[in-house]
Amino acid sequence: MPHILLGDDDEELTQLLQEYLHNHGVTCDCVHDGEAVIQKLKTASNNVLNGAAYDLLVLDIMMPKIDGLSVLRQLPNISDIPVIMLTAKGEEIDRIIGLELGADDYITKPCNPRELLARINAVIKRTNAAASEHTPLPESRLHLDQNQRLCQIDGIELQVTGTEFDLLVALLKQKGEVVSKAWLSEHVLQRELQPFDRSLDVHVSRLRKKLQPFHEEPIKAVRGKGYQLVL
Repeated sequence: MPHILLGDDDEELTQLLQEYLHNHGVTCDCVHDGEAVIQKLKTASNNVLNGAAYDLLVLDIMMPKIDGLSVLRQLPNISDIPVIMLTAKGEEIDRIIGLELGADDYITKPCNPRELLARINAVIKRTNAAASEHTPLPESRLHLDQNQRLCQIDGIELQVTGTEFDLLVALLKQKGEVVSKAWLSEHVLQRELQPFDRSLDVHVSRLRKKLQPFHEEPIKAVRGKGYQLVL
């Protein structure tokens, strides 16, 4: 049974979501400020051998003490847990910043519990599938350890999020070919590409910036078609 952490200061909403998720096979712990989120994740990381680790974090942007974006900034030093953001409807800048800081997905509030459950299952499925699949990858300056989910380029370790790692695997498997946005969205983000959804573009942009010290244009955008790994 998946075990997630939900951070949101709306106690009524978190209780509703907790009950819904529990009824659909997901154990959910709830906290109501960013400071508590960080403490929970630190405690879980220190007790991972006792089965205390979380499979996913659902994180509200607007929280007391420490806001969600500040939590995301600290997260790489605490845990590599995948993250789904909860953002207010219309707050596109928060979604973009959150994705740039390493969140895997987002959902707008007020959210439909069924949609949240679908997003949770999709991210966990993608993470687990990527960890268990070991399809040989083409030779490249990039070395992707699919067991440890580590990325190296020219022998130098590169810090990437889970979604960024999965994007690299998908692009490297088809190195030199243009991979459509629709295909990447379906196979990496586990959902159909929507007309105004910029999640994939933000993930690729963030990944491109990390690779640019090693190549001027590591991931080429082919207008109207998709992305091509040229590194």
